[in-house]
Amino acid sequence: MKAGIFLTFLFSTSTTSAWSPVSRREVFSEATKIVSAVTVGAAALNPTNANAVQMYNTAKGVKYAITKDVKNANYPQPGDFVVVDYTGYKVNGQIFDATHSEGKSNALLFKLGSGSVIPGLEDVVSQMAIGQKVQAIIPPSLAYGDKGVCIENGECLIKPGETLVYDIYLVKSSIPPP
Repeated sequence: MKAGIFLTFLFSTSTTSAWSPVSRREVFSEATKIVSAVTVGAAALNPTNANAVQMYNTAKGVKYAITKDVKNANYPQPGDFVVVDYTGYKVNGQIFDATHSEGKSNALLFKLGSGSVIPGLEDVVSQMAIGQKVQAIIPPSLAYGDKGVCIENGECLIKPGETLVYDIYLVKSSIPPP
């Protein structure tokens, strides 16, 4: 539901006057849009709503909302190894990658500050507390930019200039060995 709120409210580019889904995926997608639009609309009408989503911005331009906070915040430092679970979405809600997708059972491990992941993911993880979950909206300049992720025949998993949405859970952080 939370993914639907961001995806529908922030990035909806078209509306249709007739709803005629032909598959379960489309039914789910359309239902999510409707429920999300109603939820976001209700929050907009009642600004004191306790369920209103608080958006944050990193200095580099990633927008994110905390979906699960922690009380005792411990933050990773540059050079630490971090472990994250994530799901990556296109703005239309299509999942393009996830640490828990079929055939995968491992979280993503990387050294913070090493440049081994897209800059937007590294940026938002550096702002997160261990145990925290966020949903981040990563602009193209901090994702795959003007190149996208395309194969030789021109087909693209992620189109050039595409904004991405990630659900991220910072599982743990540890200092590197000496």
